[in-house]
Amino acid sequence: MRRSKKASVLIIVLVTIALTAFALVAFLDRASNDLLVEARAAEASHLRADAYSALEVTLGVLNEFIQADGALRSPAEGWDDPLGFAGYEPQSGRTVDVSFEDESGKLSLPHADSTQLNTLFQSWGLNQSDSQQLTDALLTWMRKDYVPSTSIAMNDYDRSPIPYVAPQRPLRSFDELAAIDVVRDKFYDDKGQPNDLWRRFVAAFSLYDFSQPNLNSASADTFAGLGQSNPAQQQQISDYLKGTGAYKQQGPAYFKTTTDANNLFGAQNLPQGVGTQILALRIIITVHDGDQSLTLTTVVAPPNGAKAVASTESAGPSTNVENNAQPPASTDNNDGNTNNSSATSTNGQTTPEASTTSTSGSATSAAGSSTVVQLNYPFTLLEIHEGIIENSAKPSSSSTPAAATPST
Repeated sequence: MRRSKKASVLIIVLVTIALTAFALVAFLDRASNDLLVEARAAEASHLRADAYSALEVTLGVLNEFIQADGALRSPAEGWDDPLGFAGYEPQSGRTVDVSFEDESGKLSLPHADSTQLNTLFQSWGLNQSDSQQLTDALLTWMRKDYVPSTSIAMNDYDRSPIPYVAPQRPLRSFDELAAIDVVRDKFYDDKGQPNDLWRRFVAAFSLYDFSQPNLNSASADTFAGLGQSNPAQQQQISDYLKGTGAYKQQGPAYFKTTTDANNLFGAQNLPQGVGTQILALRIIITVHDGDQSLTLTTVVAPPNGAKAVASTESAGPSTNVENNAQPPASTDNNDGNTNNSSATSTNGQTTPEASTTSTSGSATSAAGSSTVVQLNYPFTLLEIHEGIIENSAKPSSSSTPAAATPST
């Protein structure tokens, strides 16, 4: 009996030790994850400081070119490497990439009409009937006064499992395409995932409101939507802008005015309704440090440039980016404060909001010290968001590389 009691006690002790060991391992595993999260958050905070510092330098360089030339037209003007131009260097061991995408090289969706949409859809290989139905569905969703030419009926949305109504205002996000009849069938696959037509539509259109696409960065779809679908002519203009083909010896170029383009290629070979100025510029800044990177993406508009779609409705909570907010300056003063508008991100698509906040900020020097100053950059901030990239490859060079130019 005594031996049986000793065995029972031994078993209880062993079970207790096993449970304790299991709990300890689980605790250590949880603690290590928490510590890893905290470490990454701290590192991201340091990368964020470098990213915003590089953004301030970039905006300063762009402002210098605006003051000198009156407008931004193309990175070929000399601002393709803004950090190198300013002599900026990141903290030791880190590298910073800056690239640009001219949002105004696309077609402005708030300004798109039935002719543009029909022409573009047919250039993608859709027949006349499908193109017209897509056009009617989109414009019925986006405009109050649009009269469809096909049997597109807004009342169909009331019969959905979850009833809703067409908002009759411009899209705030490309994710809205999934809610539009006909468009949903054409732009999404059987599993509800965006297909190639969706991706092509997103690449061709901008959600921002601007009057003229920039000829210096216009894509083939921009040309097609504006009625110029001659591939040979498009290639010739692209070669001129990129400095390739027959213009290889010349290097990248740009048109300062549409008159320059007309004189070079003939007015009949250029699409109607284009300009030569950047009206909305996407700035992508990536800070690399070891196996972690932070990407800061902003869209800014110069004076008299693009605007976020105005609306009195609210799509959801928004966050205004503010730092030492100041009263708004006069719109007649090109040295006005930077205007910030809130932006939210949904499935990777950023939704621009119409509200703006006048802002000044702090500029950080290359040495790492910061000084609060009145920036006075003549830009409106239309969009801003950031993201952490894990296990990214670290560039081999420690110098700041040149920025990528917009595709044509």
